[in-house]
Amino acid sequence: MINVLITGANSYIGMSVEKWLMKEPKKYSVTTLDMTKPKWREHDFSKYDVVLHVAGIAHADVGNVTEEKKQLYYKVNTELAVETAEKAKKASVKQFIFMSSMIVYSGCKETFITKDTEPKPLNFYGDSKWQAEQKVQKLENVNFKIVVLRPPMIYGKGSKGNYPELAKLSSKMPVFPKVKNKRSMLYIDNLCQFIKLMIDNEESGVFFPQNSEYTNTSEMVKMIADVNNHKIFMVPGFNWAVKLMQKMPGKIGKLSNKAFGDLVYDMSMSEYKDNYRVNTLKESIKLTEGKL
Repeated sequence: MINVLITGANSYIGMSVEKWLMKEPKKYSVTTLDMTKPKWREHDFSKYDVVLHVAGIAHADVGNVTEEKKQLYYKVNTELAVETAEKAKKASVKQFIFMSSMIVYSGCKETFITKDTEPKPLNFYGDSKWQAEQKVQKLENVNFKIVVLRPPMIYGKGSKGNYPELAKLSSKMPVFPKVKNKRSMLYIDNLCQFIKLMIDNEESGVFFPQNSEYTNTSEMVKMIADVNNHKIFMVPGFNWAVKLMQKMPGKIGKLSNKAFGDLVYDMSMSEYKDNYRVNTLKESIKLTEGKL
């Protein structure tokens, strides 16, 4: 029996991983811990083999943010992660899995990320994750293995972020711009299986899980529309309008860059000795839309 503690109750990733592992109740015992209350510090970590740390603040609106709000990101995403890792190490936990993000590359000029690309966060959200990564990794030794995951955009049934926004557009709009772009994405079940393999294989290091194929935003919107039997026409020649939207300040520019910009991991970075891609892009969209 492998005893797993997930720090971050009610988080989308945490609940998904718990459900995934509990398909094998004879192999895994899973406990979730609410980190929003100070009482978590009294929790006994010594009975766990693995701590999966998913607690954190994501989906930052980095527009008009107070200094106080910025500090909260560092308090939760950096300091809490380090404190949790230190507590786990002290309690002789064997493995600590830290959920970081592709956001650590948000300030890079490159849109094709390779293993040689140095992380360069664009804002306090990305920096809070990058700071946590570096500090947590310093705690590693032969008895305390550290796994850092830097997934791209995660999506699935019930997820937050950009996917539901695009799904909403695909169900309402009769036309959509046909744009040639590439994004790395990761379906939630593929992530859950990857985390399971990290635990089973007692891994350590920095990993970059992603789907087996890059996503084109226009093609994905068309797939979502098709799955929901909604007719949508992809109109070419809108690149100029998209580029204009991307340059706009605030929310429109941010969403346009995320939706229509290029940002991918080199596929070779995401290969692993065991297959974790349990669903293709098409299957994942059907599952996300509740059609499978």
